[in-house]
Amino acid sequence: MRHRKSRNRLKQKPGHARMMKRNLLTSLLLYESIRTTKKRAAVVAPQVDKLINYAKTHSPHVAIRYINKTVTDKNASKKIMEVFIKRYAKKSSGLTRTVPAGFRIGDGAKVVDLSLVEGEEVTTPVEQMKEAPKKKPTPVKQ
Repeated sequence: MRHRKSRNRLKQKPGHARMMKRNLLTSLLLYESIRTTKKRAAVVAPQVDKLINYAKTHSPHVAIRYINKTVTDKNASKKIMEVFIKRYAKKSSGLTRTVPAGFRIGDGAKVVDLSLVEGEEVTTPVEQMKEAPKKKPTPVKQ
């Protein structure tokens, strides 16, 4: 019997589906918005919540190792640790928004825009470095 075995799954072979999910997740974390099919968005959205909440509740070195198992780019894991933890400090779920974007021309599949919701304003370390006052050059004695 197959009772209680429903899940959001992709139709590809297991290895291909796993890598597609990882690549979609990485792209969403890096660019904060992607356009994909409705089914793929339904598969990826809970994973984003899971990764960000894991990073919030565990120590940094443990969280980075866990994130790097899933994410394919080191910059995405760095962005989770530096930006998303602070942005979504007060939210535990509902970090993604799915907006219908019509149908794909080739096969008529439903296409959606999957994006991260707005959170608290966060300044990144790069912006903090730009705001730091610059030192005046010291005159050279001749």
